[in-house]
Amino acid sequence: MFLSYSNFELFTFCWICLAIAVFITLFFLKAPYGRHNRPGWGAKISARSGWIIMESIPAILLSVFLYLGSNREPVVLLFWAMWTAHYVNRAWAWPSRAKISGKKIPISIVIIALTFNSINTWLNGTWIFEMSPEYGNSWFFEPRFIIGFIIFISGMILNIRSDDILFALRDDGTTGYKVPYGGAFERISCPNYLGEIIEWIGWAIATWSLAGLAFAIWTFCNLAPRAISHHKWYKDNFSDYPSDRKALIPWIL
Repeated sequence: MFLSYSNFELFTFCWICLAIAVFITLFFLKAPYGRHNRPGWGAKISARSGWIIMESIPAILLSVFLYLGSNREPVVLLFWAMWTAHYVNRAWAWPSRAKISGKKIPISIVIIALTFNSINTWLNGTWIFEMSPEYGNSWFFEPRFIIGFIIFISGMILNIRSDDILFALRDDGTTGYKVPYGGAFERISCPNYLGEIIEWIGWAIATWSLAGLAFAIWTFCNLAPRAISHHKWYKDNFSDYPSDRKALIPWIL
């Protein structure tokens, strides 16, 4: 929060470079949680507690930035609301609805996610509440804001609706994995991930910031390899898996 802009910019570019390195690494090393869970990553805690802990931090930290920062224009308050709405869903709504009782997640993964979320929140909070030029009420009428906001909301809707379909697969009380159908699952294996990527692309456009762009790049670099791993897992485990589905982007990837 106290860096010069040149140092802030340099740090952000380094953070983007690290995202690209992680993107490559994740094609060879699957994060060990969910269907890819495996031993060798240390002590574990309940998956529900892990998700609440690691996804609560961005909402809490950005609220601290709001309290401490000097920029509080109406547009900035809307940015805070957009960010917080996403993480309220991820930190509290999603874990309360997901059928993950009895499942575990490595503490190491929770710590990695906490670090990732904290740095991205610090970058975006520093930009929005401290370093950005005052957006002013005219920003509400900027094409960049309007387009970005629409993209963000569209991504959130896709993410939540896709999660709804996944939750419904276990309404019968079972806990095993099944092939999802309906909605964007008719075209791709991981529309929930695509929705989240779309959200943060919208955020980057709406805020028109390097920090927002870094977060969008990180989201893609983190979720795209996992979507490809999920897609392969589905095909390996379900002989009748739809052959025309792609992993993440309809007709392309």
